[in-house]
Amino acid sequence: MSSGRTRVLRPEELGEGERERWRELRATADTPRNPFMEPEFTTVVGRVRPSARVAVVYEGAEPVGFLPYERGPWGQGRAIGLGVSDCQGAILPPGPAVDVRELLRACSVSSFAFDNLEAAQGLFVPYAAEEHATYVIDVEKGYETYESVLRTQSPKFLKTTLAKERRLGRQAGPVRFVFDERDPAALRTLMEWKSAQYRRTGRRDRFAQEWIARLVARLAETRAAQCTGTLSVLYAGGRPVAAHFGLRSATVLACWFPAYDPEFAKYSPGLVLHLRMAEAAAAEGVGLLDMGRGPAEYKDSLKTGELAVYEGAVTRPGTGAALHWLSREPVRRAYGFVRARPRLASLASRTLKGAARLRRP
Repeated sequence: MSSGRTRVLRPEELGEGERERWRELRATADTPRNPFMEPEFTTVVGRVRPSARVAVVYEGAEPVGFLPYERGPWGQGRAIGLGVSDCQGAILPPGPAVDVRELLRACSVSSFAFDNLEAAQGLFVPYAAEEHATYVIDVEKGYETYESVLRTQSPKFLKTTLAKERRLGRQAGPVRFVFDERDPAALRTLMEWKSAQYRRTGRRDRFAQEWIARLVARLAETRAAQCTGTLSVLYAGGRPVAAHFGLRSATVLACWFPAYDPEFAKYSPGLVLHLRMAEAAAAEGVGLLDMGRGPAEYKDSLKTGELAVYEGAVTRPGTGAALHWLSREPVRRAYGFVRARPRLASLASRTLKGAARLRRP
């Protein structure tokens, strides 16, 4: 399918020249090279989401920009993998931007929704409804430097976590960490833990959605230079006690699905796991761990800084745009109302956890 200077393809239809140009644009972008923004992530989403598309913008015969997206009912568009992808947007060179509504028209969508839009996305940021913080760990100068930062900003946290790691080794058996575990059984264990955690906290179980489970399984087998599925596991006495699955490029580890065995909760194995991930990432030359948006106590303890991401949508006139507004804006405003009132947010969290306990047999 083509429309003027833009062609719309399925991800698997991209040629190697187009993929290489995509990679070149990401390599020269003035942003962290998040693996969610690489062509490999879009390609894998395309294998589990038939609605996945890529708009390729051309100047003459040369591809100069890309917009990965999904097309839903009534022509509503959304960022590729929306709901699980932690970094979204178009892949464009610096300079004059394309006309955003012309791009949507070429994609045959009336809207483009995003919930983790990259901060440098000048094409879409003006249409954001909310700004969020994504929490990061900077290990560019090495793990020892990161530990020294923690000793200054969170001395009690670091001391306590390292003491728990030693106690875990004494009481449960030798502690061993694997940064890039390839055992499929370990990934299944992580997904079981995460599903149980979702149910325990009253949240929707992402792994109960078949496409997400298939996406993670396929990404676990992906070994591209800038998008490698990475399963990290903390063992004690030969038994997995905490694990994390994410994606990494040469410079960024995108933290995605962390979980631990509740039986070992008193040792804070998830915190120990994150420290060892930071250490291993630094040793591999990865300078940034992106823990994603959404406040959490463990993120506050581990972080060295924050980056901005955006949520919202750009629309063009039509039925699909009206449907987008009706389906998203009232809910977004309700969430915003609750988040702006900490006491109400705390009550909502306790209510969800209570409801989850009542649902358990």
